[in-house]
Amino acid sequence: MALPVIHILLVDDHPLVRDGLRARLETIPHFDIVAEAGNADDALRHAASKTIDLALMDINLVGINGIELTARFHALYPDIAVLMLSMHDKAEYVMQSIQAGARGYVLKDTPAIDIITAIDTVMAGGIYYSEGISRQMSSPFCPAVLLTPRENEVLQSIANGKSNKHIARELDLSVRTVETHRLNIKRKLGIEGQADLIRFALKRMPLKA
Repeated sequence: MALPVIHILLVDDHPLVRDGLRARLETIPHFDIVAEAGNADDALRHAASKTIDLALMDINLVGINGIELTARFHALYPDIAVLMLSMHDKAEYVMQSIQAGARGYVLKDTPAIDIITAIDTVMAGGIYYSEGISRQMSSPFCPAVLLTPRENEVLQSIANGKSNKHIARELDLSVRTVETHRLNIKRKLGIEGQADLIRFALKRMPLKA
């Protein structure tokens, strides 16, 4: 059974990089490179006029950078998934990208097969990080960097075994808001299920009385 076609926008200010990406990705039968952009204006124009499922986004763009452009995509075209493809491996870039709405972060020196896997993972509803980025994500300092202060409070309460109702009462929030925080925490940290979230909280957050 053929896989659904994924319509891809390449966003990078270097034509040679875009040419290389196109050459690698066009070998995949269910990938369709529908457009390329070297700047934010062109990327937004393509998003408004073409059917695009995923934008493969560089950070170093002239003018509006890729992180700010990701935030605009997230606000204007929420159905378009954004996967960062960058040379930067610093946690601050990963944090800013995920907070802007990116669904994954892949380094440019990543093998082509991993970029392909990243695209398929993101389009299946998951989150993907390059191996080097994943190691940073597993750092005990990562949650404090990636999460907002309120999300860290919720994560701490999860580590303490509190239910959504208990967390809502303690933090003076609605249960729905706590559920939203849980979803955002899982999205930012690349965690799938509730059991995985609890295990992560227990491993990374100190228990408090």
